[in-house]
Amino acid sequence: MADAPSPEELRALWAKQEIHEVLMRYCRGIDRRDAELLHDVYHPDAIDDHGLYKGPASGFVPWAIESLGRDESTSHFIANELVELDGDTAYCESYFHAVHRRRQKDGSRVDLIFQGRYVDRFERRAGGWRIADRKVVYDRSRIDPVTRDFMADTMLVGKRSREDPVFRP
Repeated sequence: MADAPSPEELRALWAKQEIHEVLMRYCRGIDRRDAELLHDVYHPDAIDDHGLYKGPASGFVPWAIESLGRDESTSHFIANELVELDGDTAYCESYFHAVHRRRQKDGSRVDLIFQGRYVDRFERRAGGWRIADRKVVYDRSRIDPVTRDFMADTMLVGKRSREDPVFRP
């Protein structure tokens, strides 16, 4: 039987869980177009380099909310998180897969599919982990035409706001 984890090992596990939850809140904030959630995952002086946007995270949030207005829906998934802790700093690489459903000018719809990695520096300040610096690394993308939807009339449809069922008890 393995020894019980030391207090230091437990603190490391707790830090990694907190960082994971920040990443999950980021996805929820993006997909629900929730500026409050997005601001909360970044430190006030954080920097974000999303390629099309480079600058303070405080400016990224309104830019992203407006940009995402072109999409009917988005779904962001994160996997392969690797967190390396160094005191109150953490370096995190996490793979992402994002799908943006968009209506074209001709009325057709497409799925824009992006894959890449978030290369983040997290810092723990005032007891909480948040993103201090984010670089989005592009790996691949494609555009798929949407020829038809599969949706039962009884399905609950997600909303890109606080009206989404996730915000209701």
